[in-house]
Amino acid sequence: MTFAEHIAPQLGLRTAQVAATIALLDEKATIPFIARYRKEKTGSLDEVQIGAIAEQYAKLLELEARKQTILNTIDEQGKLTPELKQQIEDCWSPTDLEDIYLPYKPHKKTRADIAREHGLQPLADRIRKQFQEPIKATEDELQGARDIIARNAIRREFAYSAMITTKVVKDKADSPEAQHYKDYFAVNEPLKRMASHRLLAIRRAENEGFIRVDISADVNMSLDKLNRLYVRNSTFSAKQMELAIEDSYKRLLKPSIENEVAAASKEQADTEAIRVFATNLRQLLLESPLGQKRVLALDPGFRTGCKMVVLSAQGDLLAHNVVFLHNLDSQNILTEAVRKYDIQAIAIGNGTASRECEEFVRNTLQKADNQPDIFIVSENGASVYSASKIARDEFPNEDVTVRGAVSIGRRLMDPLAELVKIDPKSIGVGQYQHDVDQTRLKEALNQTVESVVNYVGVDVNTASPYLLTYISGLGPTIAQNIVDYRSQNGPFPDRKALLKVPKLGAKTFEQCAGFLRIAGGSNPLDNTAVHPERYDIANKMLKDPEFADIQSVTTTSLTKYITDEVGLPTLTDILHELQKPSRDPRTKAEAFHFDESVHTIDDLQIGMILPGIVTNISNFGAFVDLGVHKDGLIHISEMANRRIADPNEVLSLHQKIKVKVIGIDLPRQRIQLSLKQLPSN
Repeated sequence: MTFAEHIAPQLGLRTAQVAATIALLDEKATIPFIARYRKEKTGSLDEVQIGAIAEQYAKLLELEARKQTILNTIDEQGKLTPELKQQIEDCWSPTDLEDIYLPYKPHKKTRADIAREHGLQPLADRIRKQFQEPIKATEDELQGARDIIARNAIRREFAYSAMITTKVVKDKADSPEAQHYKDYFAVNEPLKRMASHRLLAIRRAENEGFIRVDISADVNMSLDKLNRLYVRNSTFSAKQMELAIEDSYKRLLKPSIENEVAAASKEQADTEAIRVFATNLRQLLLESPLGQKRVLALDPGFRTGCKMVVLSAQGDLLAHNVVFLHNLDSQNILTEAVRKYDIQAIAIGNGTASRECEEFVRNTLQKADNQPDIFIVSENGASVYSASKIARDEFPNEDVTVRGAVSIGRRLMDPLAELVKIDPKSIGVGQYQHDVDQTRLKEALNQTVESVVNYVGVDVNTASPYLLTYISGLGPTIAQNIVDYRSQNGPFPDRKALLKVPKLGAKTFEQCAGFLRIAGGSNPLDNTAVHPERYDIANKMLKDPEFADIQSVTTTSLTKYITDEVGLPTLTDILHELQKPSRDPRTKAEAFHFDESVHTIDDLQIGMILPGIVTNISNFGAFVDLGVHKDGLIHISEMANRRIADPNEVLSLHQKIKVKVIGIDLPRQRIQLSLKQLPSN
């Protein structure tokens, strides 16, 4: 069986699709490139499907390497028979492979190993088959045979019936920190039914020393089920099987299987948490940009004041100052800055003093001739950026407060371009991100960023090296080379000029060219997602009399351009680009106002209907900023009048919505919200 034949049924795809994708991956083609420009070869697979193939392919390559190591080790022992070699080569499960290898793995001898060395394997086989005739053997021989029999008998049963139980550490139960985990002080439920976010929360509480966790199964119940499954009669052999199962369960397998099941459940929880994080990150990166506008940005603060910066339409820092709330001089400073720089929008960070800062700005500018829109901007990760090497390189002569305010302003103008400078784990859209497998998390988030950057496309003449790094086929070195080249030679006049960049060869050009835009260049197609390899077809379409009114052309008119290499999927993409050249798939940013009657959680009342902004989405609900310095939670059960499996079906990150307050827990600072209980109108 080939890799493609093994992967295809698991993902519900055709073998030919998987084989073509694997071939492209072997050619070092990136996932965005394959999804966008090789649809004919893959049968129009999307990035999610291609990513799943790439993940499974990588695992199989690791498994293949492990097989070879095992084969070499057993062969060196002189124990590699043709039958054993075939069994290993036909194995597709890492767990089964390690079980096959176990008797040959260099380690301290187990009782089963010793039994085999004493020639008791045939006896074990006879007992396992539970023949009717009596077996003549000593007690030691029978014990050895039993040790051989029960290696894997209870793995599946344990995974099915395992219970997870928690118990609070008494001397820490009343601490303020422990109260965050109060819901997990006394848990007792089947492990297989536990939601991933609950398992991760329990593991965090355990790691922080607030609870003790046990994962185990009911011994008597498990043994009863196993005996019913594996003990088929009342013969002597059957009795030996019963003894083998009980002994192996209690002495050998229960401790190891407990660890195995705990690790497997943690891996499954990690997978779900990473999926949710990646979904949120994608939505955040695709947040609506304001575009090139002159922006005044404020990083709110009480004691030290609000750091104010003025940015040009290109995001350059023009001026900075500090304003204090309810201060006449500060009002004059703000008014003058808005007038002098003809400010078109104001960005206010959503941290401490955000509402007070917004009120200060509105009151100050209420009589001004210029009334710029006011936007509340998430400042998650701004402090991380302001202290980073990237920020120091961009603003070597400014302190962290100025850099943080600049980041807030630039996020309003183009969230994607600014957020790629920050470690995704620091931008506040994940849960338990520090508790999951960090390697897997990093790979998933980097793939998400790469996907979004290439989906949107970037202007090669204005993009930062950090943004260019994520373009298909590029990396830190070539991205910096592009920036250096344009600094020395001026803007790129066309895509072909990219081939003059050091280390950017033909293969890299093939991978990156379609995702790089050149606005106002010598060739209008350079500002579209049409790949240079298809310019000839695009130009023929533009010259075709039938396409004179390009907006009215439908896909039925494209059949005459189909060739052996170019099919309807690619032709349709080209047509859409010609109809809407240089389009940005993101919507435009819109101003938003919190309810003026609420500023803190104490102002809330049950039944209030309030505007809010979705700040985070988990698999159990969504968190919403109401402007009271504490996000409320819409539990998944309060999202719709039907049962849903994923909150992302209903909401998206930073969506502006209205919610109803249905619960307020002041001691724990928790707010419960609902979408279901809103008036029908």
